Amino acid sequence: ASDVYKRQPYTDYIEKLITIFTPDELDDVDTQPEVDYPEYSSADFLSDVYMSEQDYETLVNVLKMKKNIILQGAPGVGKTFTAKRLAYSIIGAKNPDRVQMIQFHQSYSYEDFIEGYRPSEIGFELQRGLFYKLCKKAYNDHDRDYFLIIDEINRGNLSKIFGELLMLVEGDKREESLKLAYSEEEFSVPDNLYIIGLMNTADRSLAIMDYALRRRFSFVPIEPAFNNVVFLETFKNLFDKDYTSLIKIIEDINLDCLLYTSDAADD
Repeated sequence: ASDVYKRQPYTDYIEKLITIFTPDELDDVDTQPEVDYPEYSSADFLSDVYMSEQDYETLVNVLKMKKNIILQGAPGVGKTFTAKRLAYSIIGAKNPDRVQMIQFHQSYSYEDFIEGYRPSEIGFELQRGLFYKLCKKAYNDHDRDYFLIIDEINRGNLSKIFGELLMLVEGDKREESLKLAYSEEEFSVPDNLYIIGLMNTADRSLAIMDYALRRRFSFVPIEPAFNNVVFLETFKNLFDKDYTSLIKIIEDINLDCLLYTSDAADD
């Protein structure tokens, strides 16, 4: 770079520019102005999600205290919908930049989630994973909350995916540090990053994963809102007929599925 500089015909002009714009100042230039996202309040959440105000406040308090929760329920009950809007209601706006979503699966690994060596044009390079990047992003914006939503959290091998950070995601161990396996960087999980896991109670792997997650996550059941006043009112406005008998059939099916899952877990 110094040789290129010497060959420039306008060295005095370049020197003035370097004096004006130091490297630190250039790094601080924000080339992408912050977007004004639509506001989203607790009232908006209660309007979108069929949940009582008391249950919502309990959910928010548990998340803020524990830092990690798992929304568990039957398929189609609205876990993903609820998780996103829960995050938005705490943020105060529908800001997707501060809400990251990912789905675990059996092949998902530490190298995908934290860091690992990947092939490149020159051999192998250390690449950072989604969780590493989100933690750094939250650290650099410590006055605001960030959220990671993990769909199908029980389908991944948590010990394999989180590695040494499985301890640091605990609420009382945030901001403590450990060395990462590959880079040996001192790393910690910020206390303004919240993890919301989603778990399908009809999945037979639930019993196995339950014990590994119980200490680090609070489990919150998400159930069909057939008895919610807002749901019943909305349902009546959408349909002319009385679908009470249909709702009863769905409730019976859900109860049978719950009993089946419980029996499978005992076996």
